[in-house]
Amino acid sequence: MEILHAAGAAFFIMIDPMRLAVLFGGVCMGLALGILPGIGGVAGTALLLPFTYSMDPATAMALLLGLASTTTTADPISAIVLGAPGHAASAATALDGYPMTKRGEGGRALGAAYMSALMGGLFGAVLMGVTLPIMRPMILFIGSPELLALAVFGISMVSVLSGNTPLRGLTGACFGMMLAMIGSDPQTGTLRWTMDSLYLWEGLPLVPLTLGIFALPELCDLLVARTAVVQKEQLMDTRAGLLAGCRDCFTHWWLVLRCAWMGSALGAIPGISASVIDWISYGHALKTEKGAAQTFGQGDVRGVIAAESATNSREGGALVPTVVFGVPSSAGMAILLGAFLMHGLVPGPDMLTKNLNITYSMVWSIAIANILGSGLCFLFSGQFAKLATLRYSLILPIVLCFCYIGAFEGKRQWGDLYSLLFFGVFAWGMKHFKWPRPPLVLGFILGGVLERYMFISIQRYGISWMTRPLVVIMFTMSLLSLLGPFFKDVKAHGGWKGMISDFHRPHFNKMQLFPAFMLCLFLAMMSEAVTWNFYAKIIPMIVGFGAIFFCSLSLLNDIFKSQVQKAKSIEAAAKGIISEKIHMDIGSNVTHLPPMTIVLRGAIFFGWMIAFLISMALIGLLPTVPIFIICFMRVEASERWSLTLPMAIIMGLFCWFLFDWLLSIPWPGSYLGDSWQWWKDNVPSA
Repeated sequence: MEILHAAGAAFFIMIDPMRLAVLFGGVCMGLALGILPGIGGVAGTALLLPFTYSMDPATAMALLLGLASTTTTADPISAIVLGAPGHAASAATALDGYPMTKRGEGGRALGAAYMSALMGGLFGAVLMGVTLPIMRPMILFIGSPELLALAVFGISMVSVLSGNTPLRGLTGACFGMMLAMIGSDPQTGTLRWTMDSLYLWEGLPLVPLTLGIFALPELCDLLVARTAVVQKEQLMDTRAGLLAGCRDCFTHWWLVLRCAWMGSALGAIPGISASVIDWISYGHALKTEKGAAQTFGQGDVRGVIAAESATNSREGGALVPTVVFGVPSSAGMAILLGAFLMHGLVPGPDMLTKNLNITYSMVWSIAIANILGSGLCFLFSGQFAKLATLRYSLILPIVLCFCYIGAFEGKRQWGDLYSLLFFGVFAWGMKHFKWPRPPLVLGFILGGVLERYMFISIQRYGISWMTRPLVVIMFTMSLLSLLGPFFKDVKAHGGWKGMISDFHRPHFNKMQLFPAFMLCLFLAMMSEAVTWNFYAKIIPMIVGFGAIFFCSLSLLNDIFKSQVQKAKSIEAAAKGIISEKIHMDIGSNVTHLPPMTIVLRGAIFFGWMIAFLISMALIGLLPTVPIFIICFMRVEASERWSLTLPMAIIMGLFCWFLFDWLLSIPWPGSYLGDSWQWWKDNVPSA
């Protein structure tokens, strides 16, 4: 009764018109930041924090949570419409959302994303409100061994996310984990794979890597194809598509609830980011939904629903450890914790007793923010879906500018921009050589978590941590997840004898160049790792040997495995002997072009990116934006001046207002700017 009374009192607190107006303002800012690639809600939350000084606690929390709760609601817009996820949390959405857009179902994908986000967000808020009083002992039970087991289980998802190439997926995951270990070792201070670069001492940031891995390859293929994402005549009626997407969510309501519960539960665990939650949820749907193995990755609306419902339900779960223990589960929650202390709110028992009304006002803030955010997205979805019909010469320069600005948010150094370019080229190669990209990102996200909790568990518990009940369960599930595809393959070939007889004399082709390059890269990295301190190299060596093993097996498999004739494959699939598998990544839409044309146009795309960097180095980022837009539109497609100049001016003013004047981002230095500063400092005025 006390809880119901507090929830009712909190509701009346939140329906105050002034608080609702403040909440609506936070929602609008959250949606705006969610659409922009790489910016995210952390910068916005930090920006709004000083404005809450004069507000009462309930109003301040409404403003901050309104922004934080809806950033992920707008995340899928660029992922679905352009195949370029702006943040790691929407990367899984692009796997099915973008193929839906390419066949004219962008409105349906957006509708499913918004409705599943709304349902997931509301479920997360309800779950937080119901479980707050009982979550304390559950969270106290989870220690470093359980977090390590959870990270291992997340890594095991690569066998699911790799489709018909589990060895390539495991290789990519190992490479991602090795990338996560770049920098100063937390145990011994040893510098690992830093190449004598100060930028790499603290490791690679996630934002430029994610934008490079997922956004740039799709934008590059857009230039290679030199068409719109979808033709106007192929675009379905947006309103009908939105309604169809909503109906999909209610049809698959059990999937929404399962993934929302998963997102809320994982969100309550400190150290598990939204970037991990959507992949685990996507993998769960792939393994449990009927027929998913044949349709996921090709435009199945269930893939969009699974990723979005889990990601948006996380915010409710993430508030639990922040409120109950004062332990923030993310950077955004850390800023929110600062707001708590600023307004005299002490996390702990007081938030569940004396300040219970404030606690439940936060629950209502999340629920109402999700309703408002999804409603606004539905309102403007018609315009969002039509973006896919624009010419590539209108979309690419704008999105590339945002990618550069978003990538610079990683560490705000030049290295962020170099990382964006490097991973863009690397991921474009992965895409065209049919190597799945999701396992690499998942390995990168979980690699640091795995190493950190491994050392903590060993130092605190010795080897006894491996006998803890939840650890045993999670390790067993991980082992089954990793070995499942292999045993299915053995069974499909009629046993071990059938597997062995499928190997014949070697054959070579150009597709084997990429695994050969990866193998050389792993050997070079391992040759450096052997010289490190024992405690600094033990985990990298294990992961590195795993990468070499899986990559070698994949390469040998390609060289010696016989080529099954097409007719025979179709007949076997029809009989159910060998099930059709999928390549778990966004497929390329430029395979109809000659290979040399693809390579040449890809080189042109990355040439434009290098030109952008050169211009930034000479005159600075902000002046480069309008110049780049003008040059790209005029040179690539001879767009008329009456369209080019207004777009360049509007984009330049927008970037100056939002990023320079409002967010006060410290831009990278430039030759012109540094020369002018030197002149002012060293040349006396007349």
